[in-house]
Amino acid sequence: MPNPLSPYPLLMLLAILLPARAGAPTDTYPRQPLDVEHYRFALTLADSTDRIEGEATVRMRLLADGLTSVQLDLADASVARAGRGMRVRAVTSAGRPLAFTHHADRLAITLEAPSTNGQVVAFTVRYAGIPADGLQIKPDPHGDRAFFSDDWPDKARQWLPVIDHISDKATMEMDVVAPAHYQVISNGLRVEETDLPDDTRRTVWRESVPIAPWLYVLGVARFAVERVGEYRGIPIETWVFAKDRDAGFHDFAVPTKDVLAFYSEWIGPFSYEKLANVQSNSVAGGMEAASAIFYSAGSVTGTRSVRWRNVVIHEIAHQWFGDAVTERDWDDVWLSEGFATYFTLLFIEHAYGRDEFVAGLRSSRQTVVDFDAKDPTYRVVHDNLADMSKVTSAMTYQKGSWVLHMLRQRLGDDRFWAGIRDYYARHRDGSASTADFRRAMETASGDTLGGFFDQWLYRGGIPRVEATWRWDARRREVTISARQVQPGAPFAVGLDVAIDVRGAARVVRPLVFRDGVATLTLAAEGEPAAVTFDPDVRQLFDGRISRR
Repeated sequence: MPNPLSPYPLLMLLAILLPARAGAPTDTYPRQPLDVEHYRFALTLADSTDRIEGEATVRMRLLADGLTSVQLDLADASVARAGRGMRVRAVTSAGRPLAFTHHADRLAITLEAPSTNGQVVAFTVRYAGIPADGLQIKPDPHGDRAFFSDDWPDKARQWLPVIDHISDKATMEMDVVAPAHYQVISNGLRVEETDLPDDTRRTVWRESVPIAPWLYVLGVARFAVERVGEYRGIPIETWVFAKDRDAGFHDFAVPTKDVLAFYSEWIGPFSYEKLANVQSNSVAGGMEAASAIFYSAGSVTGTRSVRWRNVVIHEIAHQWFGDAVTERDWDDVWLSEGFATYFTLLFIEHAYGRDEFVAGLRSSRQTVVDFDAKDPTYRVVHDNLADMSKVTSAMTYQKGSWVLHMLRQRLGDDRFWAGIRDYYARHRDGSASTADFRRAMETASGDTLGGFFDQWLYRGGIPRVEATWRWDARRREVTISARQVQPGAPFAVGLDVAIDVRGAARVVRPLVFRDGVATLTLAAEGEPAAVTFDPDVRQLFDGRISRR
């Protein structure tokens, strides 16, 4: 979550809500040979109870012959949850009942007949219960009742029957009947709003672009709603608690349109039907739900703080990376968080100048250095992730961001952006792996990047450098000696060194390590006032250089 003391909260987003190389294991989710194409969720909410009534219609394509059953994720009511959870009343297909079992958060549905490969089936699940998580029903900060979802990373199952894995993207509808004094926000376009005779209102939102289940979003509250404008026909909206109207409209008015324009120009088209910034009481920081981004209740301050401005930029960057291009496997979550973190900095560089960009890079690097000191074996690309509480870390955010920054330095801006655009175009509204990203960047650059990706993503640690410099007055030379001292094998890196002599221009030269050792001797006009590493902030490392 954002660090309230940092002007760069996007660099500290660790709890807002976190396939490996060919031949490596993937995460442990039990995969099935099927692809969900569409969900339609019909929900009834009330003020008199926290119990929800649900009906989910699921259309899926079966990808194998002879399947006799399929399974969905749905949290069941259990003693451990004090009776909270969902109870399934019936499962039907075309009005005919299907046999099912519901145990250990898995809903197993028996098909009417063994499947044929490519067959499309649809069935409806009727269920009800009080959510233990996922959909939070509680007062907002003003004491008004509200309903807000938080599905990250696998909590959609707490209130919706779904294939609750990041790789299974589908279109969806959210059809909600709630007391008429509430407004309802969800993904996509609002296609219906009808007042009903019993002082309730039916609201239907439809998302026509496939998205992953953790992005399915619902907010039901007394909102103030503003249409801020549009970008190329895409509506830009603000949804805040009615009692925060003035401050919320002020805070969310910028920089959304400029961010949309920048990413659309440099990466590719925005995928969704609208972009709404939504104040909520279910998340800490921000949550990048496709087309309807949720922010914490504290995001509205009336001051347009830099801290929250940067969170807005970060969550909008996710609309491209994480939402439109989604990692195929939890082990590759850096393709979402590392990208959103770095692309936030890229917009900052574009809109607010290089000094703020460099300050963000330095802050990000220090976060990585501190994390690495505690856990030098941690790898950005996970290996067979099983514990969902460890999906993200500083390394998936900040080290992932630095991987992209170093890749940009290596390839140059033109080839870097060409690769980014190609990667986005190939995988937009679908899924991708780290191997897919590497291929796109190799194609764009003509460079072989296997060693780079292995070193920075599949290996733990960072270079840690101890160095000294010596001034030889007689020869008028500076000699720099450095060695890598981190555990394990040396990193294949170059590290710029800057020599500052009073009254003379700064001299910058590359220090190239061989077997973890580097030495550089060069002429200087006079005794250096300072010798420093990485003056242009190009390299991820930890180290200092002192006079000998």
